[in-house]
Amino acid sequence: MQNKNLLARFAGLAALFMAMSFGTNSVFAHCDALDGPVIKAAQKALETGNVNLVLIWVQPKDEAEIRGAFEQTVKVRKLNAEAKQLADMYFFETLVRVHRAGEGAPYTGLKPAGLDLGPAIPAGDKALETGSAEPLFKLLSDMMHNSLHETFTTAKAKKNFNQDDVTAGREYVQAYVTFIHYVEGLYTAARKTGVGHAHETNHLGMPDEKH
Repeated sequence: MQNKNLLARFAGLAALFMAMSFGTNSVFAHCDALDGPVIKAAQKALETGNVNLVLIWVQPKDEAEIRGAFEQTVKVRKLNAEAKQLADMYFFETLVRVHRAGEGAPYTGLKPAGLDLGPAIPAGDKALETGSAEPLFKLLSDMMHNSLHETFTTAKAKKNFNQDDVTAGREYVQAYVTFIHYVEGLYTAARKTGVGHAHETNHLGMPDEKH
């Protein structure tokens, strides 16, 4: 009876979590994905029985909650295949939610595997896997150079407008603001290291820190 109640609890939680996970239009996050680093650590922890593999992803104050969830999951997943699947999903959700909260970032549910994360995140992961950051440096350098060149040449081309042509003047101002904001964004991003995910990007795709 106790096992059935425990399984029912996990089933209910899993159903709720799945509804939250795939029914959102929020921006997909790397650490929220089913093939992301947090879930991979959780899978390995459950396979080996070593909770320390996931504790590194949460704050010290949240360690007790994760240990408790881990112990419950290990117990329930031994019942049968269905229980194992539900228990694992419960643990994945709990771990990612606590991880995100520890960064001061909102949790919007797990995201499906195979997301298009763009080139930067995979390149960053690859650099750590291979021990070489050269391809990553080239990717970022080329992208920065191309975008900087484009915004600069656009602003330069619109600079010498007729002062009596207000429309042309506004076009220059728009190009100028875009260029200067991009330059400022590059400088700001280059001079400091981001911590966690508690930030958004502005309309230019540059970091916009929350304070």
